[in-house]
Amino acid sequence: MITKESLQETQQRIHKFIHRTPIMSSRLINDIVGADIYFKCENFQKMGAFKMRGATNAILQLSETEKEFGVATHSSGNFAQAIALAAKVQGIKAFIVMPSNAPEIKKTAVKGYGGEIIECIPTLEARETTLNEVVNKTGAVFLHPYNDYNVIQGQATAAMELIEEHDDLDAIFAPVGGGGLLSGTALAAHYFSPSTKIVAGEPMGADDAWQSMQKGEIVPQTNPKTIADGLLTSLGDKTFPIIKEHVEKIIRVEENEIIAAMRLIWERMKLIVEPSSAVALAALIKEKKKYKGQKIGVILSGGNVELSKLPF
Repeated sequence: MITKESLQETQQRIHKFIHRTPIMSSRLINDIVGADIYFKCENFQKMGAFKMRGATNAILQLSETEKEFGVATHSSGNFAQAIALAAKVQGIKAFIVMPSNAPEIKKTAVKGYGGEIIECIPTLEARETTLNEVVNKTGAVFLHPYNDYNVIQGQATAAMELIEEHDDLDAIFAPVGGGGLLSGTALAAHYFSPSTKIVAGEPMGADDAWQSMQKGEIVPQTNPKTIADGLLTSLGDKTFPIIKEHVEKIIRVEENEIIAAMRLIWERMKLIVEPSSAVALAALIKEKKKYKGQKIGVILSGGNVELSKLPF
């Protein structure tokens, strides 16, 4: 059970290890949507994404004995970087299982933060098998990229900061992959701004969360196809119940809508965001008539982009 008090304790625990990221607006994007939008810029977070929050909180909760053996995780990119950097800050080892097709920029960053990369073929089964081998060999503590209550509580602090500065938001939009950010955002609103509705954006080509909400149980991700490489994972048994209870809806968006929203943020706000970040804005633009005249928070989840592979 994640309580209001545990979220407040998390915020106090991690604040000196993370950035309090800025909140920005764009008059032009406000005009396009017909609403007042407040972008929480986690692309300016340490290592370039919100995942630094959850990784830091999870590592700070380890015992001294556990820290001696280090930490391990599997990730296609941002959580890999977050664990590598958070571990480096705490002076412990990090073993990162990454699929062979992970973006080179993210592999380079993990190595730069001192993480040890173990590559595997790009399937969830291979990730988990390789991870188990690493944990058995090293004794490292496995930290799940999203299906972990300490990680979820860390991710919640982004929305907590947003709500502290704008306590009258009608809705907050966030992208959904494994659900760590979305479930944390939902809990932050539930405890600190209960009138604020939580809405998720999800790629049409990786819509397991939408399917899960429709069915009322977890529908595993199968063969996802989307430019939003941070949103390819399935919901977890810890994230899904929170999302099911506290998220109002999930809006699915097409690839061209994601790319258009990403380009809009780059061109009009002069912000570097990755495709996964643009999914939340794409969802808002898609259903803008429903949110006309409202005050909307949008979490820009990260900005780790491989510049040689821009979609525009």
